[in-house]
Amino acid sequence: MSSEAAPPCSEQSMEEFSRELHGKKVLRRFDSLDIESSTVHGRQGHGSRAVGWSVVLHLAFQSIGIVYGDIGTSPLYVYASTFSNGIKHNDDILGVLSLIFYTLTLIPLVKYVFIVLQANDNGEGGTFALYSLICRYAKVGLIPNQQAEDWEVSNFQLELPSSREWMASRVKSKLESSQFAKFFLLLATMLGTAMVIGDGVLTPCISVLSAVGGIKGATSSMTDDMIVWISVAILIFLFMIQRFGTDKVGYTFAPIICVWFAFIGGIGLFNFIKFDPTVVKAINPNYIVKYFQRNKKEAWISLGGTVLAITGTEALFADVGHFTVRSIQISMCSVTYPALILAYTGQASFLRKHNDLVKDTFYESIPDPLYWPIFMLAILASIVASQAMISGTFSMVQQSLSLGCFPRVKIVHTSAKYEGQIYIPEVNYLLMLACIGVTLGFRSTAKIGNAYGIAVVFVMTLTSAFLVLIMIMIWKSHILLIVSYVLVIGTVELLYLSSVLYKFDQGGYLPLAFAAVLMSIMYIWNDVHRRKYFYELNNKVSLEKLKEMAAETKFCRLPGLALFYSELVQGIPPIFKHYVANVPAMHSTLVFVSIKSLPISKVPVEERFLFRRVEPKDQNVFRCVVRYGYTDRPQEQEPLEKMLVERLKEFVVDDFWFAQSKLNNSENDGESLDARTLVNEDQENKVDEEEVEREIEALDEAWRAGVVHLIGNNEVVAGKEAGIVKRFLINYAYNFLRKNLRQSENVFDIPCKRMLKVGMIYEL
Repeated sequence: MSSEAAPPCSEQSMEEFSRELHGKKVLRRFDSLDIESSTVHGRQGHGSRAVGWSVVLHLAFQSIGIVYGDIGTSPLYVYASTFSNGIKHNDDILGVLSLIFYTLTLIPLVKYVFIVLQANDNGEGGTFALYSLICRYAKVGLIPNQQAEDWEVSNFQLELPSSREWMASRVKSKLESSQFAKFFLLLATMLGTAMVIGDGVLTPCISVLSAVGGIKGATSSMTDDMIVWISVAILIFLFMIQRFGTDKVGYTFAPIICVWFAFIGGIGLFNFIKFDPTVVKAINPNYIVKYFQRNKKEAWISLGGTVLAITGTEALFADVGHFTVRSIQISMCSVTYPALILAYTGQASFLRKHNDLVKDTFYESIPDPLYWPIFMLAILASIVASQAMISGTFSMVQQSLSLGCFPRVKIVHTSAKYEGQIYIPEVNYLLMLACIGVTLGFRSTAKIGNAYGIAVVFVMTLTSAFLVLIMIMIWKSHILLIVSYVLVIGTVELLYLSSVLYKFDQGGYLPLAFAAVLMSIMYIWNDVHRRKYFYELNNKVSLEKLKEMAAETKFCRLPGLALFYSELVQGIPPIFKHYVANVPAMHSTLVFVSIKSLPISKVPVEERFLFRRVEPKDQNVFRCVVRYGYTDRPQEQEPLEKMLVERLKEFVVDDFWFAQSKLNNSENDGESLDARTLVNEDQENKVDEEEVEREIEALDEAWRAGVVHLIGNNEVVAGKEAGIVKRFLINYAYNFLRKNLRQSENVFDIPCKRMLKVGMIYEL
């Protein structure tokens, strides 16, 4: 750990008295802001995903069905999309095969499997995982809710190399001092997420349409309209089965894709031997140079078809949270990559003898006896192909939701056996409607392919940009490695990006339109979310004001425990003042609960709660910060209120011992105590221990009297001096989203019978 990344505190005082607490460790206190204290029962590396080989191999098998369906069905349409105007020179086939070979090797294999997967965030992948890593190393978050105790979460700290500090420190300071850089990083993250979701829409459309279109080669009675409607029916079926979860869907689909890879690899090997084994010379990249020399601009335009060979590659990273890094590496290197290389090589051998059949290369190259089995398998494989990006979309939405960049939706965890496998009903149905709309609107794979390429390459380019930042700041890689990555991988991706953008008016506008809509929703939600936080921060109730309210004679105490929810971690939210002004009463025990998302994948349960007592002590008022990672489920073990009360009682005990230890340390420095002094201290300790017991009994009585959940039902409106844009953003766009989506009590499963909403209007 580098010195600049270490938390600003010393562990010596902890070690001196931890033995007194029967094995418990008390977190040291900090003076910055309104910092909390808490208890931590040891450190556990939950994010390491240290699992046995049997589980890794099971997950590797599952990942074949979930992750590789998209890239595995690319042979259905790559050559047809690349040679959209036909083959003009026989050696052009060798040039394109060489392009496909090196693209598959550089992007999915080298970049993603061996480099990008190492940038996972405690087992989670995707654009937001990269963003969270950067947020933890540099203070680039736009909401000032960072706390020193966040460093104490097991998964939060980063193992950083100590060399090459100067470059990392310089980039870090630049990011932290630039508000523009912070906004730009957040917007780039939103763009990457929006593009992945757009990819999740386009993948099912092109995969299913391509597979179903193969039936035209067997019967002339099948019209284009019939193919479109059959595709729509298959898409509806695909989205209907999502609720069964990745675990069940993966085990159902994995055998299909394994058989698919075996068939396309075997047929590719057969065609390679039968038609033209000399295509193996395409391993020489000189054929790429000659291909561009012969075709010039047309060769550059054709890259938009070649890039479809790596569609679905982002699923390798986005879906890593459903599996493990090792399982994906095993399945890619042992099954997917060899099968794809054989498939494309076999098709190239076939095309060398049949230039005129390029429009339907895949089905024409299949031996006649295998036509119908392969056709049915292609249909099934296209369904699986869609699964990869749908699962990735669910993961990305979950991450953006927890970081305040997406409206609240319901997260359903579908597997008790494997973490990270989720289903989001609202997103699932919206994806289904979008897929049906695209299929009915475009009706052909050509235009969808143009759109598809833009979505794929945009996400890859953004991932590379984030990865370079991580290589500089966090990994502190050697400058030569960083430059090599940018020159090789970056150049290839920018070349592909320039090509796909050329077809913007031929369907390429679709993913950008999707991204614009999704980014608008995400930005509106995040912008007002930040405005609300700053409003509460600027209008929070001071401790002095709280003491005044509690001291008023008309103020009465009710039996029971009240949990008052907010997102403010630095104080008491202003809505409490509004509540007391209208209802001058307070429960015997009051806990201000702040729900906070950390930029990490998972917070261990024993490290989730931070408490601080609000003075005066006899008021029984506490503040609590409940911390979640972006893959945590709020109700994963038991109801929040039960866990909170248990942790609060632990805090009361540990807070007493902390105070005693601190007092003893200050009194005993350099002085010896006589027997009378020790007797007096023992008597005082007994009195204090009795006081602690009474306080815990008071908590139990409050728990038995009943728990009330007080939820701030905040209405937000633009201030009187706000401009037209701000008024539209807050009064119409945000409020429309808020009223039509889930509220916080739905997300945290707060019991309706014990919930009280407190309304207040925030003028932002």
